[in-house]
Amino acid sequence: MRLRHHILKAAVLFALPLALANASTCYGTPANGRLQDGVQLPAQGKNFVPYSSVGVALGRTYVHQSVRDIVVDAYDAVYQAAPDKRFMYGETGLANGGQIKPHHTHQAGLSVDFMVPVLDSRNQPTLLPSNALNKFGYGLEFDANGVLGDLHIDFDAIAEHLHQLAGAAEKRHVKIERVIFQKELAERLFQASRGRDLRTILPFMKTTPWIRHDEHYHVDFSLPCRPLSAYRRPVP
Repeated sequence: MRLRHHILKAAVLFALPLALANASTCYGTPANGRLQDGVQLPAQGKNFVPYSSVGVALGRTYVHQSVRDIVVDAYDAVYQAAPDKRFMYGETGLANGGQIKPHHTHQAGLSVDFMVPVLDSRNQPTLLPSNALNKFGYGLEFDANGVLGDLHIDFDAIAEHLHQLAGAAEKRHVKIERVIFQKELAERLFQASRGRDLRTILPFMKTTPWIRHDEHYHVDFSLPCRPLSAYRRPVP
């Protein structure tokens, strides 16, 4: 038993430096930052897909490892609570962070765009249309009631997702710094079945963002990042 204990201890001590070496590091802020050892969000899951395979291939879906774990945990939790709901995430950032046009943030691996889940004319969950003609979903515009043609925003699904996202972040001792969603749509969200307390547990942005956030809701996570001056560009 003693030998087995020493073997297990040695294995843990050997693996720990490797795990730490591969851990992500953020620098600066979401609006002026960088990322080291970033990871991509999964290309698909039981209840979610990316906004574009092209965006994935171009490396526009990288995040900090902790953010990836939170996002995946939240989707898993939503699947347990509401397995019929379908979700789509949008752009996050580049492997090494830095500016990713046209976003003003998304620079430190701490920002994630979540495309709004939608229901079709039969009130069934479906995916937001995403192609080059509509800027991979970002060019779509919903009205003040969350309606676009035959589609309407599934506010109940957003509320469930945000609750699970907040819970997953709390379990990992990570704070959600900011949620950006179009004001009139946020008011509709707060009326959803699980939306009433969202404004008290999540910091929704109160000022008007520089672009409309009606086809997606933006989430910034808060992690202890190193000063931007400490960042060293990876050697090719």
